[in-house]
Amino acid sequence: MWPDPRVVKFVEENFLPTRVHVRDDSALFQKFGEQYGAQWTPTILELDSQGVERHRIEGFLPLDDFLPQLMLGRAQIAFAEEKWDEAERRFRQIVDEFPDSDAAPEALYWAGVAPYKGTHDPASLGATAQAFKERYQGTPWAKKASVWG
Repeated sequence: MWPDPRVVKFVEENFLPTRVHVRDDSALFQKFGEQYGAQWTPTILELDSQGVERHRIEGFLPLDDFLPQLMLGRAQIAFAEEKWDEAERRFRQIVDEFPDSDAAPEALYWAGVAPYKGTHDPASLGATAQAFKERYQGTPWAKKASVWG
């Protein structure tokens, strides 16, 4: 389904992929399109084990943006499951491996929030605000983190 082996490996290790194609089963495509409000193709939905949407990717992206978006969704699932250490590790992995991707500033933000949620120690929030002063300054995520600094 995906031409890049890194994407294939990540999907196989983290998800149960299901593909619904408009030409293969238009009724099922319409049902899920309505259920999840999918208005464009391709739409990739990352759902938790309860079927709750945690992340959405609409349209095509180059690999160096697509893979970090998949990773961001997986990190958001861990966050929603209150697996704070795993979520932080997954968010930081995006920043480390794909620092120039569109997902990186959002991942940095949530990497600071995850440990705070687990411990209620604001040190991670302050460190994240400082990190935004050094990187991703003009992003909306830096503005959101600015109150922590």
